[in-house]
Amino acid sequence: MKKLAAILFATLPLIFYGQNPGYKISSFMTEGIKAPNTHHMGDAWLNFLLKAENDWDHNITQATFSPNSTLDWHKHSTPQVLIIIEGEGYYQERGKEPIILKKGDVIKCEKDIEHWHTSTVDSKVSYIAIYGSEPTVWTEKLTKEYYDSVAEKLRPN
Repeated sequence: MKKLAAILFATLPLIFYGQNPGYKISSFMTEGIKAPNTHHMGDAWLNFLLKAENDWDHNITQATFSPNSTLDWHKHSTPQVLIIIEGEGYYQERGKEPIILKKGDVIKCEKDIEHWHTSTVDSKVSYIAIYGSEPTVWTEKLTKEYYDSVAEKLRPN
């Protein structure tokens, strides 16, 4: 009887004060679903954390790219924010030099600015992307040759 009382004493608070099943909780600790190779080369996973709906007009997506992957040139009708949570990646806006983004970096791309971002040759990258509800506009294929030239240019000496 003492054991039963101890078990009830330990579990009742969990029942009354535990997670409310009415909340919708997602996690960025999972890779998500493997993305089809429509606008990138290499392996990529998408984890749709929050989708625009009702009175929320932004998408929040975690993207993870394996090393040596490419993402095509694109733009958004709203600004986009990238928060690098793991690894290293390349980022470039049209007309500017490419840069390397590392874990902890945050960058904002203004609306209607053509850009691309993805992993480096030697490192996977995982980032949280925050962007508006309108579909991404894909503008140009980023060739493997161009990606390789960026990798060579940014390679540490």
